[in-house]
Amino acid sequence: MLKGKFEINLDFFKLKSPSLIGVDISSSSVKMVELSMVGKGNQSYRIERYVIESMPVDAMLDGAIVDLEAVSECLQRGWKRMGTRQRNVALALPATDVITKKIFVPAGQREDDLAYQVETEASQYIPFSLDEIDLDFQVIRPVPENPEEVEVLIAASRKEKVEDRVAVALSAGLKAAVMDVEPYAAQAAFELTLSQLPEGGKDKVVALVDIGATIMKINVLHNGESVYTRDQPFGGNQLTQEIHNQFNLSSEESEIAKRSGNLPENYKTDVLQPFCETLAIEVMRAIQFFYTSTQYTEVHYIFIAGGCAVIPGLNEIIASRTQVSTLIVNSFSNMELSSRIIPRQLNLDAPALLIACGLALRSFDPS
Repeated sequence: MLKGKFEINLDFFKLKSPSLIGVDISSSSVKMVELSMVGKGNQSYRIERYVIESMPVDAMLDGAIVDLEAVSECLQRGWKRMGTRQRNVALALPATDVITKKIFVPAGQREDDLAYQVETEASQYIPFSLDEIDLDFQVIRPVPENPEEVEVLIAASRKEKVEDRVAVALSAGLKAAVMDVEPYAAQAAFELTLSQLPEGGKDKVVALVDIGATIMKINVLHNGESVYTRDQPFGGNQLTQEIHNQFNLSSEESEIAKRSGNLPENYKTDVLQPFCETLAIEVMRAIQFFYTSTQYTEVHYIFIAGGCAVIPGLNEIIASRTQVSTLIVNSFSNMELSSRIIPRQLNLDAPALLIACGLALRSFDPS
């Protein structure tokens, strides 16, 4: 694994200890989650603390940090609100900042030899010099049709992308201990939700739709493996913009009003309902793209995540449009709650905490 000038474990896949705060830095907010493990025999997780701290407008752009000081101050405010002593954090890069590639290599190699071969192979697929990137890999499984080879997943990112996030943490007085990739973190937390399905969703095609402020991310899974991903430029900011247009509020006032619900009576019929219908059409379009791009012809379940997921009735509207059973993500549904957690508020916030929860899970080795 190649390392940058910061002392950070730049492994995108391997689990690490000690305890970590999962930190999801998005364009609209910083989400932070701290978990612990309880029980000796049948171990389970407990959510100790979490916080969602609003991000200043224009501090982030398309997943990139534009105003390092503003993002760092937001992170520091969130950490103080959490009331934790833990300063080690797990961060994640957007998928757009990470190049991934699956390769096949001879099985049974020593780790040093494997690392050398991965670097050699990576140079063929990554359009940057190896000294400009941070690189990691994970052996996934033996190749079914050739047991003498194994499938390896390579992940690489430009050093400056990693260092920007590390610098934000350092400026906030925190230590970046792990760097992950957002889709992998989201999937780790989402797998806790699959227990809601019969037989844990075995042999079913499940679509995870994460509706962010500007991007809707679709990840379709089959038996724990991602079989399709797609990003569509649609998100909660469209609703904020409609509030701004309809009620003559500033962008910041519109965002506050959207979150508080403090809007005129015609908001639901004139603004919210049309937004939900448009969002459902976008989800339906994404599912159609999935059908035309893969061999699959059916999606059995849709799970929605992100801040928009808790809009009342949205899951029913999506289910009606797509004719697919649609549920709301809550990775904490089977966790114990510390006395600091308000259950009703957590239920509202849970869909937005998916990535942060997945990052917090990096504290634990499941083996």
